[in-house]
Amino acid sequence: MAFVPNTNDDRKKMLDFIGVASFDELIKCIPEEIRFKGDLKLPAKLSEMEVITLLEGYSQKNKAAGSVTSFLGAGAYDIFTPSLISTLTDRSEFKTAYTPYQAEVSQGTLQAMYEFQSMIASLTSMDVANASLYDGGTSLAEAALMTNAHTRKTEFIIAGSINPTHYQVLKTETVGRKLTFIDTVNEDGTCDLEKLKAAIGPNTAGVIVQQPNFYGTLEEVEEIEKITHTTKALFIVSVDPISLGIIKSPGEYNADIVVGEGQSLGIPLSFGGPYLGLFATKSELIRKIPGRLAGVTQDSDGQRGFVLTLQTREQQIKREKATSNICTNQGLFMLTATIYMSMMGKEGIKQLAEQSYHKAHYLAEKICQVPGFKMLNDKPFFREFFILTEKDPNQVLLALEAEGIMGGINASVFPGGKKGLLIAVTEKRTRAELDKYVEIISK
Repeated sequence: MAFVPNTNDDRKKMLDFIGVASFDELIKCIPEEIRFKGDLKLPAKLSEMEVITLLEGYSQKNKAAGSVTSFLGAGAYDIFTPSLISTLTDRSEFKTAYTPYQAEVSQGTLQAMYEFQSMIASLTSMDVANASLYDGGTSLAEAALMTNAHTRKTEFIIAGSINPTHYQVLKTETVGRKLTFIDTVNEDGTCDLEKLKAAIGPNTAGVIVQQPNFYGTLEEVEEIEKITHTTKALFIVSVDPISLGIIKSPGEYNADIVVGEGQSLGIPLSFGGPYLGLFATKSELIRKIPGRLAGVTQDSDGQRGFVLTLQTREQQIKREKATSNICTNQGLFMLTATIYMSMMGKEGIKQLAEQSYHKAHYLAEKICQVPGFKMLNDKPFFREFFILTEKDPNQVLLALEAEGIMGGINASVFPGGKKGLLIAVTEKRTRAELDKYVEIISK
């Protein structure tokens, strides 16, 4: 990154040019109470060589996912990515800092968007999907904003436990709309159906559920849908896309909006991002859908062509009146997911889901045979599950890490999270790795 130093003389010239006497005068519009006036405690000056040596030392503390056996989850999973994906996405025409707009978008880019949308719509059993958003949290926030724009109501009910980081993004992005959120969660993290029935009413804009929920448990989504649609509220479902290989898709139980984190569709962990937001909905809500939407048409010669459609540029510049201010999509990772899904196909995703399911259940059963470890509940789960421990979960994780295993997440690091092990098992994990996990915690 380039560094352009400014001398005191340089600063004075700039201040003189814009007509202010000092830097303090320049920032006088910023209230005193929110200005930082402490000591930054910067380290001593270093030469370029010393800085590079220092940063290289820091970088060596990082561990690549491939160097450990990872059972980390909570929306970011250690998956197998076929080498063909990077072979294609590393081509120079796909990697560009420029975001193409409207008529400038190439037919290849538009076709990739269209294919991605078609696959996500098929996977979720919804009428239409957009060309992606930034990540799962952004998608959830956009679903709430769209629901608010459609219903003109501001109250949302959270049915069960949702990813706490997504919840934080949801609250942050919607603060200007003054939305309120009501939690209906049992002690085991699942939705309290009686609380949901009591909470829902004429002021409810939408009900949000994560399937599977944050602790990995499958929610009673069909019951939640029935309760939701006793009113005019919209039913919003956040999904793990791989789970849809073996469990019912949201469209099959009448979801109105489907969102999700698309990292598990061939996208590397990359220390937490960037990732891919999924967004799909019913056809009657298509005019309020956020982000980009590619359509197919015919040109004057009768040849098939692809276009951005149904959304004018004005939507993003209406400020507070806009349904959404997002006018782009996660292009490179959308392409990655498109290639991944086309390679795997319907049967491939089903096999991935089955492998993750059976391996997770094998590990959960073995862990529960070790004294001092038990499941949070006995309800169905997909590939992620929560274990309560008599010992401090952090001690267990450190013991596993010493043997090269990232054993899961102590969910108490999240706001409102329970103290215990959130363990995710993907198709990459082998029988030997699962047995080694149990062997270590048995000690």
